[in-house]
Amino acid sequence: MHTADADAAADAAATASRAATTATATATATATTATGSVATATSTRTASVPASAPTATGSVATATASAPTAPPTTTASVPASAPAATGSATASVATGGVAAPGPLLPRPRAAGRPRFPLVATDLDGTLLRGDLTVSPRTRAALARVRAAGARHLVVTGRPAASCREFLVAIGYRGLAVCGQGAQLYDASADRLLVSASLDRELARSVVERAEEALGAGPLELAVVTAAPENRFLVTARFTDRMRPEWGRVEREELWAAPIEKVLMRHRTVQDELVAAAVERAGAGEVAVTHSEKGMIEVLPAGTDKAAGLRLAADRMGFTPAETIAFGDMPNDIPLLGWAGYGVAMGNAHPDLLAVADEVAPSHEEDGVAVVLERLFTHA
Repeated sequence: MHTADADAAADAAATASRAATTATATATATATTATGSVATATSTRTASVPASAPTATGSVATATASAPTAPPTTTASVPASAPAATGSATASVATGGVAAPGPLLPRPRAAGRPRFPLVATDLDGTLLRGDLTVSPRTRAALARVRAAGARHLVVTGRPAASCREFLVAIGYRGLAVCGQGAQLYDASADRLLVSASLDRELARSVVERAEEALGAGPLELAVVTAAPENRFLVTARFTDRMRPEWGRVEREELWAAPIEKVLMRHRTVQDELVAAAVERAGAGEVAVTHSEKGMIEVLPAGTDKAAGLRLAADRMGFTPAETIAFGDMPNDIPLLGWAGYGVAMGNAHPDLLAVADEVAPSHEEDGVAVVLERLFTHA
């Protein structure tokens, strides 16, 4: 049976033995507080390449946070009946060093809390298979997590209205981070606790400036309307696979009602070029992310998965060092950057693979379950 001191000594020894193979990468996450303000956290990641896991990088080494500032485009509402945080969180952004993990993911401690009492997972391309189901093996692994006293937190780009059916299907309870971090959703009560909106005139201006910079014709657009409806409205050529619940509208109708985000794609221009043009056009006034092949998203400034994860973790009483996160696309880079240990799926985008501590099998091969089974062996 390992004691906490023995675990710490083992971690330190493993870290020293790998010092010659370390490399450094930096990730920035903007975190939204419960009052709607943001704090920017910069983390330095020390990467190690153990012989048993040649694709793994390292773990969070240091993190610092700037003083909170309130973005002009973000609004947050917390109902008076919103539940208070359970437990008292320590500093949500670590100010000291965090020891790098050993060659293998540490086992849960035999006494007390498991090594990672918070398990944060994306949905599409991560927890969900291609047919949008969660496999029996993954369900069993999540049951192990709960049996060990750990918590599963979904952190998805889908708005709450779009992910509700998947949460119900797996019997999910408690908080979920939705809308790329713009929403904090209480799945148990089917209630939004926090929701951020995007200024429509600013969004339209960013689109127009990006199109002018690209010089390749109009972008195909969609918007997600404001909560709680979160309707998905698209222009005629946005997709070849229209879904019954979507609404097809003329371009000007996209801005007729409050929105939470804009989605855009171009039929001939690469995603990376579109994203770069949108970032330049936004000039820091909006957040830009890439969550799906052929789709770029524009969100309120300061919105990303790290912001949502931090808000949820603070309420639940967890720190980055207590968190393991799983993802597959560039929008998951802040998610993995905030967590103490980040896992990219085998099907992940190269940009995410480059910053992950470990690469698991793909979502079709139950990669989340493979890692959780190893981590929660004795649960």
